[in-house]
Amino acid sequence: MSAEEEPARPGGSEEHVRRVRLPADRRTPAAARALVRSVLAEADLDELLNEALLLTTELSTNAVEHANTELDIEVVADGIGLTVTVSDFAAGPVEELTVGVRNESAEITEVAERGRGLLLVDHFASRWGTTHLPTGKGVWFRLDRHQADPPERQAAVAEARTPLSGSQHSGSAENSPPSAAAMSELMQTSPDPYAEDPLPEFATGLLTRLAEMVGAAGGVVRLDRGEGQGSQVLARYGRQPREGNELLRVPLVVHRPYAGELELDAAPSAYARPLAVLAAERLSLHLENDRLRRADVRRQAWLTFLAEASELLAQSLDVELTMALIPQLVVPRLGQWCAVHTTDEWGRLRLAASSHADEAMLPQLHKVLQETGPESIQARLREASRSASQVPLSGPMEGFAVPLIARGQRLGTLAVGRHQRHRHDPDEVSVLEDVARRAALAIENARIHAERRRVAQTLQQSLLPPVLPVVEGIGFAAEYVPTGDDADVGGDFYDVVPLPDGRWLVVIGDVSGKGVQAAAVTGLVRDVIRVLVGDGKPLPEVLARLNETLVERGGGRYCTLALAAVAPGEGHQLDVALHLAGHDRPVLLHGGGGAGFVGTGGTALGLLDAITTPTAEVPLGPGDALVFYTDGVTERRRGRELFGTDRLRDAAAPLAGYSADVVAARLRATAIGFSVEAPRDDIAILVIRNDAI
Repeated sequence: MSAEEEPARPGGSEEHVRRVRLPADRRTPAAARALVRSVLAEADLDELLNEALLLTTELSTNAVEHANTELDIEVVADGIGLTVTVSDFAAGPVEELTVGVRNESAEITEVAERGRGLLLVDHFASRWGTTHLPTGKGVWFRLDRHQADPPERQAAVAEARTPLSGSQHSGSAENSPPSAAAMSELMQTSPDPYAEDPLPEFATGLLTRLAEMVGAAGGVVRLDRGEGQGSQVLARYGRQPREGNELLRVPLVVHRPYAGELELDAAPSAYARPLAVLAAERLSLHLENDRLRRADVRRQAWLTFLAEASELLAQSLDVELTMALIPQLVVPRLGQWCAVHTTDEWGRLRLAASSHADEAMLPQLHKVLQETGPESIQARLREASRSASQVPLSGPMEGFAVPLIARGQRLGTLAVGRHQRHRHDPDEVSVLEDVARRAALAIENARIHAERRRVAQTLQQSLLPPVLPVVEGIGFAAEYVPTGDDADVGGDFYDVVPLPDGRWLVVIGDVSGKGVQAAAVTGLVRDVIRVLVGDGKPLPEVLARLNETLVERGGGRYCTLALAAVAPGEGHQLDVALHLAGHDRPVLLHGGGGAGFVGTGGTALGLLDAITTPTAEVPLGPGDALVFYTDGVTERRRGRELFGTDRLRDAAAPLAGYSADVVAARLRATAIGFSVEAPRDDIAILVIRNDAI
């Protein structure tokens, strides 16, 4: 029969036929075995089970691995035997192989060189061959009942089915081929699915069975997982190889970073290497599963790490703190050392933060980072920043540099040094690049926030007087606490303005809302007051004109104000003309003790066309003080509880007799200490005191 002929099917007996098409999937060999097992049971051919399952597994596995197409499995059983055909749909020529009864002589060596799968088929099958169709190619084998074989075939099969005894392990494998039962046991060996690390025990069992089958005196499986620890012994069998022994070595077929080798101290035989290759491939399959599982665990760990890193970087809006945090995230998990350089306005790199797994090495790291020259790390960092791409670092601080780029802006570089015994794998490089992107965004966000904070502080300061005037007999003091968001501008303000008639005008106000729009209204209110009082306008007219301005301006902004004109009175008294436009009443603190509220409420500015602002005359005797405040004091919260006006009055009462500076500072501390939370609104306190003796 030629290689292109169809398998012969004996007639005269009832046939059991099954055909199925299976996908190119790792589960296909198991499905093919199940099909063969069912047909054998129907045909009462259980005696062929071991050989049939072994050869079906070999052909279907090879087809899945090499053809990578769907498979057609045909199983035909009759009264005297079984025929299995495995066909694929891959294009390409079929290798011409000898077809016929198994030959134990030189022909077996030729077949062994063509592949261990066909070697097993040639060894166990009664007949086998290949088919070539326009749609693909296939391999078939025939197993006959043993009693139907000639006497010499029965003897050969009986010999093949005899397991190796202990006395044969020293070198009789050449004359005693492995049995189908032993081959099935080798093929069906699997790791314990419930063990924490099943590979060592599985590899030891597989190596032991292999060594016993080929009569090896010893063997070892070495594996390097690419974690910087080098090659490690995964499994060992028997004794160490004697000096001068020629060892059988088979590489493990695994993907990087895994690498390994199976080594046997076995006498040469026709079956030693094919069986070693078979065991190595089976072990490699589970090692590859281990690699993928570990890679998946590592990726999950990296995702968790990146999420935590993002959260930590997002928590800080301080530029220096953010840059100091970056090396702490990288070392030692992703590198032996790390350095963050930022670019200044002239494009020069400046070392902003660094870290080393060995703190004693930091001075040397800083020295190397400061070196200049065409081959220095500085030059490589400039190249990374200029080219916006990853650049390797060589020399004593081996590693690589990644540019820090956020929103198209080049902010600097992130340099990372590799561990002494471990180079960065592709996953780690990707994680470092991701860390660099997140770090760059965190730095840029911190810079933007710092710029906003500077703008807010500058704008806020422009709305407040730089210093309060020093007037004989009158004490002025103020305290101002911005909201917890120091990058935003509040609407609270205060001022002390000299009037043309010699009096002093004390102003405290609160514009609704926050931000730039509130600051614009605050500046408008402050400037309008200064202009109108500078022209000598009376305070009721000043408030009316200011209300008209805010109403005409629109925008929904309103303002509460308290104006107090302070003038010397008879004797040592101060006369205060108080006007309240929707503002809280001030606290009058008597020098002799006691405190109470004074003034009459009026209409807030910017809401109605017409307002009422009654005038209240408040005399201040020597030692008396008038305390003005904004709602940031009274509305400060501790849970659901407000600080309130009564608590403010009670806190001011014990301060009778103290200077204006002390009164303002103590009230500020009391209000801030009321809650552990940052202020939600600006706090402004302004105190006038009669300092006459």
